[in-house]
Amino acid sequence: MAAISASQVKELRERTGLGMMECKKALTEAGGDIDVAIENLRKSSGLKAAKKAGRTAAEGAVATRVAGDGSYGVVVEINSETDFVARDDNFKAFADQVADAFFAAKSEDVAAVMEGALETAREQLVQKIGENIGVRRCAVVEASEGALVGEYVHGGRIGVLTVLKDGNAEVAKDVAMHVAAINPAVARPEDMPQEQLDKEKAIILAQPDMAGKPEQIAEKMVEGRLKKYLAENSLTEQPFVKDPNQSVAEFVKAAGGEVIGFTRFEVGEGIEKEEVDFAKEVMEQAGRR
Repeated sequence: MAAISASQVKELRERTGLGMMECKKALTEAGGDIDVAIENLRKSSGLKAAKKAGRTAAEGAVATRVAGDGSYGVVVEINSETDFVARDDNFKAFADQVADAFFAAKSEDVAAVMEGALETAREQLVQKIGENIGVRRCAVVEASEGALVGEYVHGGRIGVLTVLKDGNAEVAKDVAMHVAAINPAVARPEDMPQEQLDKEKAIILAQPDMAGKPEQIAEKMVEGRLKKYLAENSLTEQPFVKDPNQSVAEFVKAAGGEVIGFTRFEVGEGIEKEEVDFAKEVMEQAGRR
């Protein structure tokens, strides 16, 4: 079995809040698989759901564009190697150019939209800045008749498009702001995949306080905890970030609208970051001389 690295222990500690030795033991038992370790910890100790954010490698920016009538919008992720470059005016100008192009094309096909002048601009920027620059992904969100798309970008790193039935652009933006801050898993409880519910149910049943419970009582406990899980992870059921005394659904309803869905991009999410020990690297290079 491969040795458990310090970075694995660090990530598990950050995602669970547990001690170093407990995390190392859990990782050892899980063969180094962080997600499996979290599941086992939740089963054995009733640990709450761990943070969703994993390690990320790419820096860069997320940009959005929405049609004036709210009929459709796009969200695009443009990556650089470092945060320093992501703050460069040349990179920002290129990111705006990319967002405009995807909006005009109304397409998610990165290869097709980047072909030609935009790819030439990317190559010239790479030569000028000295870092690899790439367009990773795009999502096009369309609103059906009677609905509209809203947008919000936080710090250039998180971009959200929301779709509301009725309502207005300001309400849609406020909901997008909530999504950026809280990062719900789904828009509505009924949108949660059955596979995820089954997985959560198995975790609940394996928790210590479920042992020895009569079947009917156990089922009621599971039902209650699943309901709480759905409320915590569904946009419509979450306390609205601007006014925790009402849910997001209640906030939107008060404005005459209804939440339909959302799309959220965060820079680098899902890409594992290669951690470099620069001091060690310099010492190794010095030793070769």
